[in-house]
Amino acid sequence: MTWEVYALRYAERAGRVRADSFLFDDHVSPHPIDYYLWLLRREGRVIVVDTGYDAAEAARRNRPILREPVRMLADFGVDAGAVEDVILTHLHYDHAGGLDGFPAATFHLQAAEMAYATGPCMCAPALNHPFTAEHVCAMVRRVYSGRVRFHDGAGEVAEGVEVVAVGGHSRGLQAVRVLTARGWMVLASDASHFYENFLCGKLFPIVVDAEAMLRGFALLPRLAAGRNMVVPGHDPLVRRLYPRVAGEAEGPAAHRLDVAPGDHAAVLGELWR
Repeated sequence: MTWEVYALRYAERAGRVRADSFLFDDHVSPHPIDYYLWLLRREGRVIVVDTGYDAAEAARRNRPILREPVRMLADFGVDAGAVEDVILTHLHYDHAGGLDGFPAATFHLQAAEMAYATGPCMCAPALNHPFTAEHVCAMVRRVYSGRVRFHDGAGEVAEGVEVVAVGGHSRGLQAVRVLTARGWMVLASDASHFYENFLCGKLFPIVVDAEAMLRGFALLPRLAAGRNMVVPGHDPLVRRLYPRVAGEAEGPAAHRLDVAPGDHAAVLGELWR
């Protein structure tokens, strides 16, 4: 059985430049970023990938959201309070900033990410700034309440849904493999923020292990049915490749990923050659 896959765009930051996206790139040309969570659906079963961040975190970091992720799920017919499985690709604020919206969920996380987010590296501001302490503490509370299933490397969440440790951007970052009608798709999350990262081997500036990030770029297409089945974690070009099925073109929206995409060569240009 195969899964439907949706990317739910809940926030954006337009005032960025290329130097914010690619290490050793000092260009000041604009380079916006989108923020997504992902929804997997099959015969009534739902799995959510990442929780996004909520209005309180948006105010704390001065990074406004277009729509709260739990409301986006509700608009799509999904009650976040009833979701039983949430995959957290890692514990950065924009991926694990809405834990309280999923009170019934078991959270799937790499053991290495929990150790990293609570370990000595968090004494260094250069490493801890993508994390929010309250989110990490919330995850610790879920560990003690039996609401976390740890994975070590590769693991199965459900038939046709797997997690694979990648690392690089965060110590315990994991990508998600999903079996769709088109074959295996990989939700890269922050293993590749943009198509340009993995297609051109360009490091994202927030990186704990550059070698692991580069290995991840090579691994992602091998985990998928082909490089056109790798979906980056933050690229606005995803919205040009995959059909919008709900929401607004320039606002909060849902795009379906398991259907035939647009022409990668036409959208990505030189990157695809």
